[in-house]
Amino acid sequence: MVAYELMVILNPELSEEEIESTLQRLQNIIREGEGEISNLDKWGKRRLAYEVKKFREGFYAVMNFRSAPGVAAELERIIKITDNIIRYLLIRDEKAGREPEEVQEEA
Repeated sequence: MVAYELMVILNPELSEEEIESTLQRLQNIIREGEGEISNLDKWGKRRLAYEVKKFREGFYAVMNFRSAPGVAAELERIIKITDNIIRYLLIRDEKAGREPEEVQEEA
């Protein structure tokens, strides 16, 4: 399994239930692919640095998870067709799962 970090920016006009529903959908995709979610951090509404799809702010959420690469590809596919998500960034977290000494030596 590979460690990933996913940041999504959701439409700020969504209700709390719609935000929860969208995030739950993403979590279900990971779990169905036998992945494990280690952290879900909801940052809330933040002002964007520049206008994105006519929005000046967005609801930020960050998720750390481990899964097979195929699950990440499916997750990206679903994100691209979900209208509630205005931006996303999915990265492979190379430092996750390593010993702290290894990370410090690299820095």
